[in-house]
Amino acid sequence: MAVYALNLFDIANREEYLNYARRSTAEVQAHGGKVVSLGKFREAVKGDIAPRLVLILVEWESVEAFRSYCCDPKLADLHPHREAGSDNYVWHLFDKLEDLRPILKACE
Repeated sequence: MAVYALNLFDIANREEYLNYARRSTAEVQAHGGKVVSLGKFREAVKGDIAPRLVLILVEWESVEAFRSYCCDPKLADLHPHREAGSDNYVWHLFDKLEDLRPILKACE
């Protein structure tokens, strides 16, 4: 089952994050991921989460595909660039749904 990875973060070090970004797109694709959306923070409308500058939404073929990206030993030199280049990182996984019935049914 497909999952979405929601990435919210601030840029801490531009060069470090560029080192990550230059290579990460191809690696994400190679591990079964696809960037669905990129965004720059506009405004807080509601909620208690501190705003982050960047949004990246990645669709993964499965949670196993996501984990293979995170844990691939060949990428051990890649992930530190993301960590050094970003700050206030929020990384959440969401199951892909076709509609809200499974959630609404669980609330009955």
